[in-house]
Amino acid sequence: MDSPEEKEVVASGANDSEPILELDDITMSFGSNQVLKGVTLQLRPGRVTALLGANGAGKSTLIKILSGVYADHGGLIRIGGLPVVMDTPLAAARQGIQTVHQRIDETIVPGLTVAENLVFEEIVRGEIAPVRSLKRLLPRAREIAATLDLGWSDAVLTKDVFELGNADSQMLLLARALSQRPKVLVLDEPTSTLSTTEVERLFALVRRLCSEGVAILYVTHRLSEVHEIAHDLVVLRDGQVQSRQQAPFDMPEAVRSMLGESTLDEVSHLVEQRGTQVALHLENVQLLRRSEPIDLDLRYGEVTGIIGLIGAGKSELARGIFGAEHWRQGSMSLDGEAFTPHHTKEAVRRRIYMVPEDRTAGAMLPGWSIAWTKSLPFLSGVSRSGILNFKRERASGDMLLSEFGVVSTGPDQVVDALSGGNQQKVVVGRWMQSGPRVLLLDEPFRGVDIGARGDIARRARNQAGDGACVVVFTSDVEEIREIADRIIVLVEGEIRLDSYTTAIDNDAIVTSMSEVN
Repeated sequence: MDSPEEKEVVASGANDSEPILELDDITMSFGSNQVLKGVTLQLRPGRVTALLGANGAGKSTLIKILSGVYADHGGLIRIGGLPVVMDTPLAAARQGIQTVHQRIDETIVPGLTVAENLVFEEIVRGEIAPVRSLKRLLPRAREIAATLDLGWSDAVLTKDVFELGNADSQMLLLARALSQRPKVLVLDEPTSTLSTTEVERLFALVRRLCSEGVAILYVTHRLSEVHEIAHDLVVLRDGQVQSRQQAPFDMPEAVRSMLGESTLDEVSHLVEQRGTQVALHLENVQLLRRSEPIDLDLRYGEVTGIIGLIGAGKSELARGIFGAEHWRQGSMSLDGEAFTPHHTKEAVRRRIYMVPEDRTAGAMLPGWSIAWTKSLPFLSGVSRSGILNFKRERASGDMLLSEFGVVSTGPDQVVDALSGGNQQKVVVGRWMQSGPRVLLLDEPFRGVDIGARGDIARRARNQAGDGACVVVFTSDVEEIREIADRIIVLVEGEIRLDSYTTAIDNDAIVTSMSEVN
């Protein structure tokens, strides 16, 4: 049953009212890559429309079109029934559209004070004359901060904005947007840096704005937030609207629309392996700011698949094990002994290896050859007395190309010139050839063709068959069924399902992924 508060939210906007903003057959391409393929969307006064979509669905592109960042798009935008052209963020603001972006660094101006950032858009529009005296800006800055009851003293307003934390920076951007009295407010993952109290405060504000007739596009990956705050739900996948719902929502169906699982046949699984010896024991580990702690055992001799939507905590779990970041609380042991890696090199020294979600940013150096990329974490293996043996390094690269079937001109070819699938084979192969004790694969199939995907899956299972602890992190049900012996579903940093693959079907996985707190 809906709470009284939720009923009030659902009733606050009329679905039959005329839309404030209409997107009609919006298309957008970058070169040959068509990112949006005819998106049609309406935002109505007093209603929150939640926009869901996996990575690469086109959400960010759509937001930038609404914000006036991308003007070279197809289709029409109408406001109040009239076609408009928004070729700059200033033009979008003049049409009554304000956007609070997820990436704070895109809209905060470093080097300026908090007060200057609060009034920055008004200065750009010429509504406030640029002045050298900060004191003359403070009255207006106080007014803007007061729209959210921030209560910032002049000492806070006059300090460099860089000194604000992420949560306060997010509130600054929101206050700046609200000060313009928008007709349409776009909130892109607005709670990602906020505490529970701050989230409740934000929701109260959203409800107030709805009562004042503002149309809100709420972009999130948190299904619990959609359930609590939204009137309408739109799912975007591969640049197209896949489904629309009105509250109350069918969350499992929304997840199927996001993942493309509505007609997915059961995937035939390889012979299941079940390990018995615990490799890693995690105790009382808190992955996300507002999540409850979890306990988890990861075992040798099996592939454990960790599946969840964006923001479920998968990458935080992987990076914490690898020593790339520190958990908020909790402890870990390796083979029964306390293990707290303060740096990735400590994990590598214990033969814990990781392929990161973004191979380009986290596993490759631009301009480096295949041989260099292969040997980088293991220079001692291709060196003698601290001197690099180029012949040995090149032979190591040749071995990788041969064993993993990398299509290239040879070990001297620049790695970023390879196709996505071959790049991934190089990144995965360098760790697999080095005898991992624990192998962490974060979204290993992203951007690779079906042939490379099958090859990587087969080799990962072989590693587990040889005794390694293999952990795969993904948001794709089909992928997890292809590779994993055991499946763990993470939702907002907490475990919702932990079962061996032969004991569950796709519906059980999708239903668990769609559970809300």
